[in-house]
Amino acid sequence: MTNNNSLIQQWQSKIRIADSNNILIHCKNCDEEWVNSEPEVTCYQCGSKNLEQIRCWQFPDD
Repeated sequence: MTNNNSLIQQWQSKIRIADSNNILIHCKNCDEEWVNSEPEVTCYQCGSKNLEQIRCWQFPDD
């Protein structure tokens, strides 16, 4: 069981690292989209904080 816990912790660490980079941000007010590594942003087009954030590692590579 300890081996499984270690593996799970390794995966969780890698996901945290991936989460902190390459966040696709979509502004729900003006539909602007961009990729950023900062989760706390405002839309550079209209200044809105009404944003949807999707971690890019969730997209398939193909």
